[in-house]
Amino acid sequence: MRARVGDRLVVEARRDDAHRRTGVVTEVRGGQGAPPYRVRWLDNASGTETLVYPGPDAHIEREAAGR
Repeated sequence: MRARVGDRLVVEARRDDAHRRTGVVTEVRGGQGAPPYRVRWLDNASGTETLVYPGPDAHIEREAAGR
């Protein structure tokens, strides 16, 4: 998995009672875009950021040009 600042990290729900989470990558700490990533979660009004090591249920959505 490779990401850049501004990309979105999407973590799919693993259970029926959970929900999909989406966050914006604010920092890439691994070399050449590798994890871990600092992510600001979009479902959290307080703007909380966490350090994330994404699992197999996650994927990156590239930042659109000009966004």
